[in-house]
Amino acid sequence: MNKKLTEHVILITGAGGGLGSTAAMALALQGAQVILLDKNIPKMEKTYDDILANNGEEPIMYPFDLAGANENEYQELADTVEREFGALQGLLHSAVELSAFSPTINIKTQEWGHALNVNLNAPFLLTRMLLPVMQKSQQASIVFTSDSFARSGPAYAGAYGVSKIALEGFADILAQELESSHKIRVNKLVPGAVDSPLRQQLFPAEDKSKLAPMSSLSKVYTYLFSSDSHGVTGQTIEAENFNCN
Repeated sequence: MNKKLTEHVILITGAGGGLGSTAAMALALQGAQVILLDKNIPKMEKTYDDILANNGEEPIMYPFDLAGANENEYQELADTVEREFGALQGLLHSAVELSAFSPTINIKTQEWGHALNVNLNAPFLLTRMLLPVMQKSQQASIVFTSDSFARSGPAYAGAYGVSKIALEGFADILAQELESSHKIRVNKLVPGAVDSPLRQQLFPAEDKSKLAPMSSLSKVYTYLFSSDSHGVTGQTIEAENFNCN
């Protein structure tokens, strides 16, 4: 089997979650050395075990609290990646914080701040700290996970909606800043309606049989982190409309 991601090191946030674990499996099966980043150790360990059970490349586990970590801890993470691997070829922002849809009047300040920390501030800090490590690669890919529902700012989307709108803006800015180097590409991924734990939580009455399985995203994850997407940057990739041919 021709594995597209051999000798690639890719860090995934929220690696114990639905989409994060799906991405980790897809990339590890393509030969990538995946760094699993999550604060939920049991879920992260399950992702690790599932990858090994499917004969994927053995991943690295790095327990990390995106919202609770300070700047020094983010720097320590970047230093560890550089010391252990020399360079980083991929960064997937897949961690997400969303407890429920709620009218603005009911949102507590602490809930607002926590959601923005996980969904927006953490991707900024992690990206900023890891950029020097990624610049040591000949080619590297940064992927921000967005949401077609929240990005337009619908009612009750709250801090989640605000963070996704801002995250897309940050991704666009970063893509333009890095475009001239032709080394680091930056794209946004909109997974669409897939049968993920987050969607099950938000839409419990929805007919899940009509949703695509999370595994349907495997090809788009492989595309975004492999040489197939070299030269593709500043784009919004809609998984539902994705065709790798």
